[in-house]
Amino acid sequence: MATDYYAVLGVQRDASQDEIKKAFRRLARELHPDVNPDPKTQERFKEINTAYEVLSDPQKKQVYDLGGDPNSSGGGAGGFGGGFGNFSDIMDAFFGTASQRGPRSRTRRGQDAMIRLDIDLEEAAFGTTKEIQVDTAVVCGTCSGEGAAPGTSAQTCDMCRGRGEVSQVTRSFLGQVMTSRPCPQCQGFGTVVPTPCPECAGDGRVRSRRSLTVKIPAGVDNGTRIQLAGEGEVGPGGGPAGDLYVEIHEKAHPTFQRRGDDLHCTVTIPMTAAALGTKVPLETLDGVKDIDIRPGTQSGQSVPLHEHGVTHLRGGGRGQLIVHVEVTTPTKLEPDQEELLRRLAQLRGEERPQGQFQPGQQGLFSRLKDAWNGR
Repeated sequence: MATDYYAVLGVQRDASQDEIKKAFRRLARELHPDVNPDPKTQERFKEINTAYEVLSDPQKKQVYDLGGDPNSSGGGAGGFGGGFGNFSDIMDAFFGTASQRGPRSRTRRGQDAMIRLDIDLEEAAFGTTKEIQVDTAVVCGTCSGEGAAPGTSAQTCDMCRGRGEVSQVTRSFLGQVMTSRPCPQCQGFGTVVPTPCPECAGDGRVRSRRSLTVKIPAGVDNGTRIQLAGEGEVGPGGGPAGDLYVEIHEKAHPTFQRRGDDLHCTVTIPMTAAALGTKVPLETLDGVKDIDIRPGTQSGQSVPLHEHGVTHLRGGGRGQLIVHVEVTTPTKLEPDQEELLRRLAQLRGEERPQGQFQPGQQGLFSRLKDAWNGR
C-alpha cells in the first residue's frame, strides 16, 4: 500500500481497536483546524481521518492487512477485486463454511454539511471574515462518543458471540447450505449497549449550535463553495466529522449589476448635457468618482473605469466598472425653450432633417445584449 495507516496513527500493526481509537482522538485534538489552522496540519488531519476510517472498520482493516485496497468497490485482497469476494460467498454456501466478515464498527465517518451565506457586493469584491452559526452533530460530552452510560460499557453480544452475524443451515437438493446474515440482536456490531447514554441515546453524538469564523476570499461569486475540513457532522459512535461547505450567495446591489468581474450601471442625462459635455458624480466601490461625459456623447455609449470592478479570484487585478449612458429628450417645453431649440435647429440647418435609415437598427438594450454576447 502507498500509505502506512498504522504509521499515520502511530500504532503497532497488532494494536487493538481501543488503542486505535485513543490514538486517533489524541491526534485529532492536536491537529484539528480550530486548534492549528496551518495548511500542512490540515492535510495531516485529513490523513488521520482516512487512516482511522480504514482501521476502525474490521472489514476494511482485514482487506488492508492482506495488501488490498480497502476503498475499492469489490474489497478483495491481492488484486482479485470483487471476483474473489463473490467466489468466497459461493464456497461458503456449497461447502458449509461460514463467512468471516466480522462485526461492523460502531464508529463511522460523519456526513458533509452545507450552509448558505448571503454577502454584499462589496464583501464579494474585496473579501471579508464572517461569523456563522451552524447546527451539526458533535461528540456527546457525557459518554465521549462511546454510546454507553457513564460507568458502563458495551458488552459482547451473546447471540453471535461478537461475530456480528449468525449462520443458518438449510437443506436443498445440493445438500446442506449455510447462509449468514447480520445478527438481529446487535445489528451486526458484535456488541450491545445494555445501558445507553441518557444524553445521546447510545448514538455517541448530539446536535449542538456553534459559531465558526469563515474567511471569504476576494472575488467570490454566486455559487462559490468554501470547504471547511472536519467541520461537518460528527459520525455515529463519535467518528470523524465530515466537511462543511459554505455556499456564497451575493445580494443584489441597488446601482451595479455584476457580470463576471465587471460591474455595469446606467446613467441618464439630458440631451443638453450630452451635447455640451459634463461630469456626473458616481458612488463606486472605491468612493465617489466623477464620470466624464464628453461633448457629443450619444445614447448607448459607455464610459469604462478600469480597475474599479471586482477583484479577480485567481490572479491579481480587478475588473472594470462600465457606465452606460442614456440620453433623454424633453417631452414638454416652455415657449422660450421651444424658441431656443427652433433657433438652434435653424442655425444647424436641421429644420427639416432627412434622417439616415439603416436596416435592423436596434435599441439601447438590444445593443447592450449583443455587446455582452460578443456580436
